[in-house]
Amino acid sequence: MALRTLASRKTLAAAALPLAAAAAARGVTTVALPDLPYDYGALEPAISGEIMRLHHQKHHATYVANYNKALEQLDAAVAKGDAPAIVHLQSAIKFNGGGEAKSRPPYPFLAYGFLSFFFFVLFIAGDAGGGGSEELGGEGGGEPPHAKLGWAIDEDFGSFEALVKKMSAEGAALQGSGWVWLALDKEAKKLSVETTANQDPLVTKGANLVPLLGIDVWEHAYYLQYKNVRPDYLSNIWKVMNWKYAGEVYENATA
Repeated sequence: MALRTLASRKTLAAAALPLAAAAAARGVTTVALPDLPYDYGALEPAISGEIMRLHHQKHHATYVANYNKALEQLDAAVAKGDAPAIVHLQSAIKFNGGGEAKSRPPYPFLAYGFLSFFFFVLFIAGDAGGGGSEELGGEGGGEPPHAKLGWAIDEDFGSFEALVKKMSAEGAALQGSGWVWLALDKEAKKLSVETTANQDPLVTKGANLVPLLGIDVWEHAYYLQYKNVRPDYLSNIWKVMNWKYAGEVYENATA
């Protein structure tokens, strides 16, 4: 399984090289599909390996490709002074950039980045197929976060259990596709639960909000395993949360 996963990731990376090289030659900063720090099956039984494979290889890879394409088109439009095209491309950059950024920690406000962010806030309980609790943090699997973030959760929500209940309820109630977030309001110095539609980044709810955890409630994140029962997915995803990562983000943002 691990060898097949590695081969497929290398194939995806190789396919992206010509586009990235061409863009770099013109000075356009593009992004590449990031590797996962664990095997696709490592989050089972909470999230199936097939869902993780499709999420990463198909959905995330598509966001990466479309985001890079939109950046190239934007570069050309700027060079031509084509204002209508520049305006038109903003939605594609926001949507595909959001899906990528949610998947990786360095890009928490962009779809290219949302999915990266999503993948990295998940925790492997034990050494399950190419990762393990030591590699990803050691706080997760339903265990409440410790240190400053744990104290802040108790202060702002009453308890860890109350936070889980609130985020799960808001995620279940979100109409259509979107995300539910645990956020830090840097101005108010308080934690909050936020929801965003589709791939809208958290920054659309306020520039002062820092994402600590994000849960993808698009159907492709759970339908193969949980069908239309989103609450079951939201109940089980807490078993694979990487609270160490969230705690580090919180401590850096409040330093």
